[in-house]
Amino acid sequence: MTALVDRDEAIRLLKVGGVVAVPTDTVYGIAASLAHPRALQRLFEIKRRPTTTALPILVDSQVAIERLGVDWPAGAQRLSEAFWPGALTIVVAVPHELATLVGSTRDTAGFRIPRHELLRDVLIDVGPLAVSSANEHGEAPCRSAAAVLNAFVGREELDGVLEGGEGDGEVSTVVGVDDASWRVLRHGALDTEDLARALE
Repeated sequence: MTALVDRDEAIRLLKVGGVVAVPTDTVYGIAASLAHPRALQRLFEIKRRPTTTALPILVDSQVAIERLGVDWPAGAQRLSEAFWPGALTIVVAVPHELATLVGSTRDTAGFRIPRHELLRDVLIDVGPLAVSSANEHGEAPCRSAAAVLNAFVGREELDGVLEGGEGDGEVSTVVGVDDASWRVLRHGALDTEDLARALE
């Protein structure tokens, strides 16, 4: 039976290739370390998510993104300075190997620094995590640890659920950025007008 775990146990599980539900500032997510490709495959399987629908990556800092070999465009820099940590996922070009790892078919990936102290603490210790909302693909995301346990009852796929309060339920805004342009790929917590002002 999937059980609640504390911070230290969640970190241990993620470091050895486990798949753990974690709290974020928006909704609960299912997380796996980028260091464990098999864990990422399990994440896709648990979500019933198509393997061509890329997983977003949560990090504790921009330095963590640069360590993945990602060039950070000027527009992405302005957006990250204005809205991180927070509910903005920035999609940029990434090395092919990284794109393939997270299921992207376009050599791009989305990054976010969450506004959740406990999760950022986990990210500092474990490193970048692929995190997708804690629900089956196409279903409503879970806002609490109890909701995650209920959603996955009878399915012994998650290695643990980290309790961390309740998210606000509003998904992050997703923005694609390159050297020449930007566009909103998914509407969410942030207004397009606010994004445009930050990019001016």
